Order: sequence, then structure tokens, then C-alpha cells
Amino acid sequence: MSILVVEDESALAEVLRYNLESEGFKVAVAHDGRSAMEQLEDSHPDLVILDWMLPEMSGLDICRTMRRRPELRDVPVIMLTAKGEEYDRVRGLDAGADDYVVKPFSPKELIARVRAVLRRTKAGASGEPLRAGPLEMDLEAHRVRREGNEVALAPTEFRLLRVLMERPGRVYSREQLLDLVWGRDSEVELRTVDVHVRRLRVALNANGAIDLIRTVRSEGYSLEANPN
Repeated sequence: MSILVVEDESALAEVLRYNLESEGFKVAVAHDGRSAMEQLEDSHPDLVILDWMLPEMSGLDICRTMRRRPELRDVPVIMLTAKGEEYDRVRGLDAGADDYVVKPFSPKELIARVRAVLRRTKAGASGEPLRAGPLEMDLEAHRVRREGNEVALAPTEFRLLRVLMERPGRVYSREQLLDLVWGRDSEVELRTVDVHVRRLRVALNANGAIDLIRTVRSEGYSLEANPN
């Protein structure tokens, strides 16, 4: 597995490189936003550890750019940030990050997060595509279509939609979705579920299409395969 560490603090970048390589990962390092984008374009890593504040181009802008490019949109991103307020964490998730770690942190914590994200995004899938109403999900090709039109989804939205498509009509609480999409060992907050449901809605309901995700007040969310 290859990881790109984007961190402008050289000492921290080397600590991360050392600890990740000790765990068997192949690691490349970039110290500013421009060189990070150049490395991303040259070789697509399995995961990016991305600092929020960078010279040349911010981590948020890099993440947004990755999610707009088909060849990079499926690469998971863990955001590193000294910003610990909920608003800032939500901004990172809205930009397309799959997880975030607030500085200061221990290398062991980060490696645990890396392994958790890779387990979620690299989980093997086989068999027939999932179908629910106008939606079709090809688990092997990691593609989603609505009435034949491809829907571009980031990794977390793909996993979230998969859970909802497996049981159309079932109402999942935010706690259940956290367990199923992020994992029981995740420290992600409930608010994160709302952020990713909103992003999933935007992707699925492009061009004025009928909303397929139902919000059940005080309960959670469900996928309505055949909405009225």
C-alpha cells in the first residue's frame, strides 16, 4: 500500500514517514500543495494524509480538486489539522475528506486511522451489482448509475449508499450508520453522518431528480427505491 504524506513541517513529515514505513507502507512526502498535486498526478497513492494548512495550495483545496477528478476521486484522504472546532471538522468533511485527525496526535493513533480507512475503502466486493429502484451499484468497478447515468461519489458516500441500497426502505439511525460505514472503532461524531448524507443527496439528485433519501425525524435515514 502506498501513502502520500502532505505536510509542510519537515520534522513531523519524517516522523510520519518513519512510522508508516515501519508498518510496511510505501511512503512519499510532499511539503507544499503544488508538489502534492504533481505527485498525485504522476502516481495515484492508495491513501493521502493531508495537512490542512500548506504553502502554495491549502489541504482543503487539494481535497476538493481530488474529488473533482475522476482518476483521483476514489483515493481516501485523512486530513491533519490543528483546528479542532466542529465547524472546521465539518468543512474538512465537506471538502471530501474521509477522516480527520486533530494535532497533536500520536503516530499510533494515526496509523490506526489509516488502517481503518483502508479497510473501509479497500474492502473486497464481488458478485452481481446492487440494484434499488433507479440505482445500480457495481461493487467491483466501484461505479454507481442512476437510470443509466453515472453518479460520481467519493469513497465514503459510496460506502454509505451501499449500506442504504442493501436494505431499501429500512431506517438506519445515525449510530447504526456510523458503525456500518465508519466502523465501531471510529471516533467520528454523529454530525459526520449528516454531512455525508447531504453530499450523497447532492450527487444522487443532480438535475432536479427526485430525492431518494428519506429523513425520518429523530430516527435517521432510509433509501426510498420507488419514491412517489
